Amino acid sequence: MSQLITTDLVLLDADLGTNREGVIRALTHLVAEQGRATNAESLFDDAWAREQLTDTGVPGGIAIPHCRSEAVTEPTLVMARLAPAVDFGATDAPADLVFLIAAPAGADKEHLTVLSALARSLVNPEFVDSLRAAATREDIVALVEQATAPEEKAEPAAAGGGSGGGSGASAAKHAAPATDNEARPVLIAVTACPTGIAHTYMAADSLAAAAERAGVELHVETQGSSGATPIDPAVIAAASAVIFAVDVDVRDKGRFAGKPLVQSPVKRGIDAPDAMIAEALAAASDPNATRVAGGEAAAESTRSTTDEHFGQTVQRALLTGVSYMIPFVAGGGLLIALGFLLGGYLITDTAGDIITQNSLWNLPDGGVGAYLGAAAFKIGQASMGFLVPALAGYIAYAIADRPGIAPGFTAGAVAGLMGAGFLGGIVGGLLAGVAAHWLAQRKTAAWFRGLMPVVVIPLLASIFASGLMVLILGGPIAALTVGLNDFLNGLSGASAVVLGLILGAMMGFDLGGPVNKVAYAFAVAGLGAGAIDNQAPWMIMAAVMASGMVAPLAMALASTVLARRLFSPVEKENGKAAWLLGASFISEGAIPFAAADPLRVIPASAIGSAVTGGIIMAFGVTSQAPHGGVFVFFAINPFPLFLVAIIAGTIITALIVVALKRFVRKSATATPAAAQVQVAA
Repeated sequence: MSQLITTDLVLLDADLGTNREGVIRALTHLVAEQGRATNAESLFDDAWAREQLTDTGVPGGIAIPHCRSEAVTEPTLVMARLAPAVDFGATDAPADLVFLIAAPAGADKEHLTVLSALARSLVNPEFVDSLRAAATREDIVALVEQATAPEEKAEPAAAGGGSGGGSGASAAKHAAPATDNEARPVLIAVTACPTGIAHTYMAADSLAAAAERAGVELHVETQGSSGATPIDPAVIAAASAVIFAVDVDVRDKGRFAGKPLVQSPVKRGIDAPDAMIAEALAAASDPNATRVAGGEAAAESTRSTTDEHFGQTVQRALLTGVSYMIPFVAGGGLLIALGFLLGGYLITDTAGDIITQNSLWNLPDGGVGAYLGAAAFKIGQASMGFLVPALAGYIAYAIADRPGIAPGFTAGAVAGLMGAGFLGGIVGGLLAGVAAHWLAQRKTAAWFRGLMPVVVIPLLASIFASGLMVLILGGPIAALTVGLNDFLNGLSGASAVVLGLILGAMMGFDLGGPVNKVAYAFAVAGLGAGAIDNQAPWMIMAAVMASGMVAPLAMALASTVLARRLFSPVEKENGKAAWLLGASFISEGAIPFAAADPLRVIPASAIGSAVTGGIIMAFGVTSQAPHGGVFVFFAINPFPLFLVAIIAGTIITALIVVALKRFVRKSATATPAAAQVQVAA
């Protein structure tokens, strides 16, 4: 196995600026200069994107920025002892010790285990003190090699004589819970982070140390990048409560069904492990504590909202519902558009009779085109019929997991029956999810617990949500829906253009993020109401789709045609791919550019996209397809004006980006990293 750190990868008492972006940029450039990465900017982009997910600063003046990257050719550690220290988001103090962990995208298990061992060592005060006291680079390398040597690694977190769950070489074997002191509380913890290299294992060891201080027997399962060893079922059965310190979904959560639950981001397991242990002990004795819901084979846990504000919970639920709804609408909308193309607009009146009374061997008037058009239209119509139930069902799923699906779908179907449309689906899904989640938290007898997710929760939550929809809410929401449709249908002139400008700016603002998805969901939800005599929903769909194509096309134009020298080699390669992504209405094609230079790219994207949305609405361009970009030209009318609007917005965005890059100076963090490293050395 290649050497992870060398003296050339150590900086002592280095001045790398005053912010974390500059530090990470300097360290990633050092990796490339040592021949361990093919492109410094690509590695920086990956490391910086990971930094945006969770702060990598941890208590004790330490930061561990880390990532996996296609640019890395061999696993690498870079260590910098900073002067001055730089804030990496730790709760206590800025970091004067920074370790950059750069792993190849396909790093083998042995390397990942060693990298994880280093992360675990950084919660050891003696090791950290030794790093601060080291006089030479050689001393640093020796300390790191000793900490990551297999024979020197500590067993994973399992306080108080319990066994640790883990991964790779650092995992201990699970055993039955300790029996020497039956009064000692038994807790379980699962730790996991998106990369699975550093925070996963540091949180495990921090929680273990806190459990030892509290006199608690703790068993930790680290679901990291080098694998995971599940906790023994006997340990789970004996545990009083469960801690999830995770930034990603816990694998096989149903194992913990019924256990009191404390859940927080993985970083809190590092920053506040004592508080999490105390919360778990309190939950174990609280009959009203949040629990991992479900039972027996059908069990699946509910997502805890312990650390979510109400608004965050609602936002997550709505975005989940929209993401699951989109395939129904995308497929259905394209099929309806194809039906119009093959059978003409009058197919709406005859499609039902054609598919029931005719066949390929008994074609209707109009021949095979009319028959296939009718089939496509009716299949698409059936798919679109799931729009509101799917939206409501998966909103409820996001709140209550599997027990919420049935009452959510039912509430959505009732909303459609009442004419409440997508607004009714949203309200019904939220009601069903809240009801299912509340029921799942009720403490029941063990023999009854297995009936809860498959019988009791669907029944009672459906009665609650759908009953409210029928008896109280359906009528007012239906009236509001009719009013909204009438308003949209009446849009013309300046008001339509203003709506197009707003929707366009939203599509260009965060490129697939929440704001973008709100605009897209608004367009998709109304698409089913479009008709020959009510084309406003189709105009809105065209404005949203065209605006969402602008940013990636503009980045492609700027980086591959207009100003190649202003973009890095990686950005130029991304620009080539962005041509196709933009043409296909995949806004995420512009994300690499926005992540690397948000203050220039995002305003330019929002302005150009707004212009495109306004042009679409001004000229009354329509789209009956919710996705596909230029490849669904047959569903767009008039298609030439659709292209004109996109080209106008693309050119405007590209010119603004080029002007900003050329004439607006970037912050000090853009100072060439190679120069920073030279000064630091």
